[in-house]
Amino acid sequence: MPARRHVPAEPSTRSAPKLDADVLADVKLLVSELITDSVKYGGKGEVVLNVEAPDAQHVRVEVVDQGVGFVPVARNRPATEVGGWGLHLVQTLANRWGVHEGSTHVWFEIDRQSSLDGGTTPL
Repeated sequence: MPARRHVPAEPSTRSAPKLDADVLADVKLLVSELITDSVKYGGKGEVVLNVEAPDAQHVRVEVVDQGVGFVPVARNRPATEVGGWGLHLVQTLANRWGVHEGSTHVWFEIDRQSSLDGGTTPL
């Protein structure tokens, strides 16, 4: 099953908000990229996806796999070359992101302004 299907449009609890459509689209794209990297490079074993959304415009995602760890590096290949876009997209679309040192535990956070505040542009 594609990783994007594991990002709920509707939260599992009544007290949690539904994510705004623009936030949900970005989260699904980034989850897909990170899960793909985990499957491709993360070694054998479990891949853990954790999605927390305290409100409709804010989300934190963590992807943890059984890899040996890595140091993120900036993409330095031509835009026409296939592959290597996962962390570049995370850096571009997320407000904050990082990797726990010595592990393959990648996290990102997305914050968007409410449409009532004049739009859904990144903070």
